[in-house]
Amino acid sequence: MTSDTATRARVLVVDDAATVRLYHSSLLTGAGFEVSEAANGLEAVEAALVTDFDLFVVDVNMPKMNGYACVEALRSENVGSAAPVVMISTEDRPGDADRAYLAGANLYLVKPVNGDRLVRVATMLTAEVAA
Repeated sequence: MTSDTATRARVLVVDDAATVRLYHSSLLTGAGFEVSEAANGLEAVEAALVTDFDLFVVDVNMPKMNGYACVEALRSENVGSAAPVVMISTEDRPGDADRAYLAGANLYLVKPVNGDRLVRVATMLTAEVAA
C-alpha cells in the first residue's frame, strides 16, 4: 500500500438515484477520495458495519430506509460510526435541515449541490484523515 492510498479518505455515497450516485462519486473520486456507493439507507448501514468510512454523503428520500433513519442507525450504539454525515436532499422546507441535525447529520445541503462545494465540504470534514 502506498502512502498516497493510506491517506485517502473513504466516502460512502448513499442515494437511490444511480445518476446522482455517479455524479457525487465522480466528483469525490476526482478529488482523491476513495468512494463506495449504496442505493439506500439499509445498504449504507450494512456497509458501515464492515467498513470504516471517513464520511457519509446521504440522500433523504430513499426506499427501504430513508436518510434520517440511516443517519440515526449510523449514530446508534450497534453501528457507532462517528464519521461526519452530509445529508443532501431536494427537500427545502422549514424544519428539513433541523430534522437532519436531530438525526445526527453534520451538514444539510439542498440539491442540486455545486460540485466544488461538495468537494470543499468533504475535504474539510475529512481533513484529519489526510493529516
